[in-house]
Amino acid sequence: MSLSTAARRWLRALTLLLLLPVCLSSCRISYKFNGAALDYNVYHTIHVAEFPIRAALVYPPLQQTFENQLLDYIARNTRLQVVEGSSDLQLEGEITGYNLSPQAVAEDGYASKTRLSITVRVKYTDTRQEGKDVDQSFSAYRDFDSSEMLTDVQDQLCEEISKDLVDLIFNATLGNW
Repeated sequence: MSLSTAARRWLRALTLLLLLPVCLSSCRISYKFNGAALDYNVYHTIHVAEFPIRAALVYPPLQQTFENQLLDYIARNTRLQVVEGSSDLQLEGEITGYNLSPQAVAEDGYASKTRLSITVRVKYTDTRQEGKDVDQSFSAYRDFDSSEMLTDVQDQLCEEISKDLVDLIFNATLGNW
């Protein structure tokens, strides 16, 4: 008994449909773009110290804004428990720069854009493995129209810049990028 071409194609398609779930369940590809590159069998805790402001210009709410964003990001993207005192990982530092600088000059010779830059020095210590420590400064900035008063945009700019800084710090330390 001979099968027609259409029947053979239908039989092949049915076979593929039946084998596809078996093939897909036997192998899995997993990508994690926002998570940490940590072995949770080794690392369980992290201590995040305060980041005092040591810049020449001081905006007091910045410290709390930055620290909250850092702690929230760690909580959302790792399974580490934040503790006080000794821990598997330690993150400490200071806010060393809070600067304003003119950027774009208008026809009248005055700046039309101003840049707010924030720099944070971070010391990351891995107490479980040597060679993984980081001692580095990270900077981020936002430009705003010079016609706007800094006091009117400062909170929003600090939120945005802090988010960028947290991303940079996480990727260089816990993210291991």
